[in-house]
Amino acid sequence: MIYQNAQTENTQNQFSDAIRELQIGKLLRKANITKNCGIPAYEVFQFLLLLVFQGKNLFRFLNSKHKDQAVSKNTYYRFLNESTYNWKKFLFFLSAKVISAFDRLTRPERVKVFVLDDSVVKRNRSRKVELLARVYDHVEHKFQKGFTLLTLGWSDGYSFVPVGFNLLSSAAKSNRYQEISDDIDHRSNGYKTRKESLLAKTDAAIMLIQRARNAGISADYVLMDTWFTTEPMIRSILAEGLDVIGMVKQLKQRYHYRGKTYTLPELQKFVRFDGTRNIFGSLCVTTKNGIPVKIVFVRSRNKKSECLYLLSTDRSLSDSEIVRIYGNRWSIECFFKASKSFMKLGTEFQSRSYDAMVSHTTIVFTRYILLEWIRRNRNDQKTYGELFFMLCDDIQDMNLTNALQELMSLFTDMAAMVSADITEMLKCKVDNWMKSQPLFIQALFGDLCWES
Repeated sequence: MIYQNAQTENTQNQFSDAIRELQIGKLLRKANITKNCGIPAYEVFQFLLLLVFQGKNLFRFLNSKHKDQAVSKNTYYRFLNESTYNWKKFLFFLSAKVISAFDRLTRPERVKVFVLDDSVVKRNRSRKVELLARVYDHVEHKFQKGFTLLTLGWSDGYSFVPVGFNLLSSAAKSNRYQEISDDIDHRSNGYKTRKESLLAKTDAAIMLIQRARNAGISADYVLMDTWFTTEPMIRSILAEGLDVIGMVKQLKQRYHYRGKTYTLPELQKFVRFDGTRNIFGSLCVTTKNGIPVKIVFVRSRNKKSECLYLLSTDRSLSDSEIVRIYGNRWSIECFFKASKSFMKLGTEFQSRSYDAMVSHTTIVFTRYILLEWIRRNRNDQKTYGELFFMLCDDIQDMNLTNALQELMSLFTDMAAMVSADITEMLKCKVDNWMKSQPLFIQALFGDLCWES
């Protein structure tokens, strides 16, 4: 785990190289994150960025033997609480720069997507936190004290980059425990950010997409889960010039098909179900207000007797391609897990100020982007990256069946090239492995023959 490792010189060098390559200092100045006197804002930001790798919080670090590497505690908290800094603008600048570099490492025809999702940042033990609200946690299925972290990410199927976020309070005043502080200047970026936190979740999501496109970040589709995949949301995204792929849940909505209206379970009757396939089929229908969409019926992995419904506004895509593209949505779940478990999202600073929570969230997102930058550059050399993608598909796109069959063919060829004793041992190992696999994998090798 990241927070259990000491901050080695190698880690410092890698982050220093990434910060220098991405010109973090220049991006901070463009977002008005500067100081008139004292320790430069760039140095304070860099210290807070690398603090998580020390395995200590700010209080513990300032009281440790490494305290000579830091300055006064008040310096850091004044930096986090500054309301004039435009942290969201900085994050858009940084993500746009990283995504532009990643685009040069991949083929132009590769599908790029926006991924939209939210997660709860809990503050159950707090009382006086600014804009603290009662929010619903869809994971634990109960209300929590805290904030809803609405996040927009970008993915090319290999890398995930958080593009922007909105730390939402609650649009309903009755659900808010605290209101906006009276001390905040209404002309500042901090006040504008606070007002945006009171937006409805769908309105805030559309604003994130608009700002990402204005920053020069492009994508082909927007991926959403069942909460966001509603007809008004789909219409708003289509108005931005993007297609939608999302999972839909059967509530009361109806779809027009062959002149009549049907629910999703009723539409299943028009699809021929095959017990051996995970994708049952698809239908081209229209929504209640006339939006043409394609519904793909997919077997539920958790409960095979149930069916999942994937909706796509791009009806030219094949069923398997819709399922494959929607699979990229899982990258944002991995991002939330890594940010909370490893990078201390929501737990590193227990401040009452809304500005501090926004700046802390931006710092955590920046950590993730830099780690993704280091990982991508380590695996894709500048001089070989494009050549690699021209010669072969990404490993993530490899068909599982073909991969297993190729692997088994390799074992068969090896068995014919070695001595008899080694051949028998290899056959025994492969046979034991085959018996331990699920039936559908064993069926892939029904014609396997050891004779030369």
